[in-house]
Amino acid sequence: MRETDSVLLVVDVQNDFLPGGALAVPRGDEVIAVINRLAPRFANVILTQDWHPRGHVSFASSHAGKRPFETIELAYGPQVLWPDHCVQGTPGAAFAAALDIAHAQAIVRKGYHAHTDSYSAFLEADRVTPTGLAGLLRERGIRTLYGVGLATDFCVAWSLLDAKRAGFDAVLVEDACRAIDTQGSLAQARAQLAAAGVRAIASDALA
Repeated sequence: MRETDSVLLVVDVQNDFLPGGALAVPRGDEVIAVINRLAPRFANVILTQDWHPRGHVSFASSHAGKRPFETIELAYGPQVLWPDHCVQGTPGAAFAAALDIAHAQAIVRKGYHAHTDSYSAFLEADRVTPTGLAGLLRERGIRTLYGVGLATDFCVAWSLLDAKRAGFDAVLVEDACRAIDTQGSLAQARAQLAAAGVRAIASDALA
């Protein structure tokens, strides 16, 4: 592929999201081989990394009497509570060892503010605070973003929706993603992506 106006956004392929991790995405390890096969086709690759401080507001352990996967209201809106995961500097926050993308140029860390979650690679969950990714892509002349990684229904979907809102063409590479799918979240994400005009393709289409 190697177009200079497209980017492969590799979302949160980290140990805590793989089988055996603190917030394991079912069959999450299956995306690694697909991503490793796709990445050399792109001149531009950017990684995202969940990067939470201890006691993060999105952790169920930070709220007395609350359990993982319950939803609470925070100042910025509904927040799903998660098991403690991707804590800064821990092995769980590290990228999967099998991920092989030596030519990736940047890492966007998300969720590092203790009081705000961040699924999207573009905007934190308050929907106001930018990560700076949109500006980086514009300065590099990027027009199309291909999203892969974990999880389809949260960080991948939010990133693709925000890419569209920021004026980029956005594409979901379905077989290079896996979902958590809690409380109908996958069906909801697919509907939102389709309504926003995010295309869904198989990795073979990028050959």
